[in-house]
Amino acid sequence: MNNNEKKATNLSLKSLVVLSRTNHAVMEHIKKDIRSHGLGVTEFAVLELLYHKGEQPTQRIGEQILITSGSITYVVDKLEAKGYLERKRCPEDRRVIYAHISDKGRALMDEIFPEHSKSIEAMFQNLTNEEKETLIVLLKKVGLAQS
Repeated sequence: MNNNEKKATNLSLKSLVVLSRTNHAVMEHIKKDIRSHGLGVTEFAVLELLYHKGEQPTQRIGEQILITSGSITYVVDKLEAKGYLERKRCPEDRRVIYAHISDKGRALMDEIFPEHSKSIEAMFQNLTNEEKETLIVLLKKVGLAQS
């Protein structure tokens, strides 16, 4: 391996370490914020999806937030028990079940989502908008190369 190859490998490894540590720090901050509202991260993700995108088939929820169908059933059960969402059968296909955010769930998200957004904004306050756009492009480039 020549010096250029060693340097490229070292930079790739360092990139991975920095990305992993940053991801860990960001996720811990987000978990702490979400837990302060009495929700788990997956529960919040489901509510946030329904809050912004409207009712969804439960299968699509799992695809959107990257969890298994068994896990989504568990999370939907928990949120339904808390009164934050309701299930509705599709009239055209009884096998399909939709999750719909309830009035109580919408009220909760109306209350906590603005604060959650501010918390995320604070994490990225040291970056300019141009740097954020560059970060998005670079992270997508790495992620799409793995597809």
